Amino acid sequence: MRWGLYTWEIFWGHGDSIESAMKNLETRKLRRDWTAINWIGDSSSLTGTDAIAWPRLGLEHREPGRLLSDTEKAELKDFYQRLSCVLENLPPDGKPEGKFLALNERLSIPELVKRLVTRDEDIARNIGISPLEAGFSDIIREPKHWTGWFMGDGDRVGKKLQDIAQKEGDEGLKKFSEAMRVWGGNFIKNFPKDQGRIVYAGGDDFLGVIYSSQPEKPPEPIKALEWLMGLSDKWKEHGQDINLSVGFVWAGHSVPQRDILQHCREAEKLAKSLGRDRLTIRVVFNSGQFVQWTCPWDYLHILKQYKDRDGKSWEQNPNWSHVYNDLAI
Repeated sequence: MRWGLYTWEIFWGHGDSIESAMKNLETRKLRRDWTAINWIGDSSSLTGTDAIAWPRLGLEHREPGRLLSDTEKAELKDFYQRLSCVLENLPPDGKPEGKFLALNERLSIPELVKRLVTRDEDIARNIGISPLEAGFSDIIREPKHWTGWFMGDGDRVGKKLQDIAQKEGDEGLKKFSEAMRVWGGNFIKNFPKDQGRIVYAGGDDFLGVIYSSQPEKPPEPIKALEWLMGLSDKWKEHGQDINLSVGFVWAGHSVPQRDILQHCREAEKLAKSLGRDRLTIRVVFNSGQFVQWTCPWDYLHILKQYKDRDGKSWEQNPNWSHVYNDLAI
């Protein structure tokens, strides 16, 4: 298949110490310069660009850009139906619950592989992956509720690891890794259950959602921002000398989850590109338009000093449409 021939690359590093192995790996990775090719113009549910994984992917007679025929669409749907049934231990004509694949999902090969390794019965357990407690399918976004999505990542962690390897050796690397894992576990455990949930916290990077499952009680922007203002101090609890960059997306109820995740990635990337140790707040409306603001963590308190055009301040629940318009200007 063309995925196997042109898209997959595996990098490995070796040396007589962790430090030399890391340097060797970085040198080898510098050769990386590729993008996932999409030969026929279809698109996965997550990225919107990568080719969908199914039996006809990469066949030599496929014509780039040609839309799937009705027969091929039916075959594609049947493939994902059967795959879902296999993953959920159901007969081929069963009705999957969407534990691994949502009924309307179509994934690329890398996306599908990442999803399959969470199957505890015969994959995750064999390679030592801790079972997932819940997935994205458990997040129910109530109609007309705005939700907050945040994606964070430690700044220059690779450089930090190299410095630790040089100065403290293997023992220093173990201490750093353990501190970050403990922080991630506590971050998940201590996140307010009535406010949302942390989807993952893998040490120096994390993703979480602020939402409400109660139709009569939507998430409040003020409370979301108050929590966000304390995130930088929460991050420092691991005791390691690394800063944090975060993308925070406040999204309308009609914005697709796939688009929200892409906005999170872009917002986090913007925070890093504008100097790191920063937060980018992006407000995404149901129309798809958005406004955004990037600032160092120390400047975030300025929002508490804001007054809308009616003179209402932070404590008086200001008109956030005024804030959005001012940010746009």
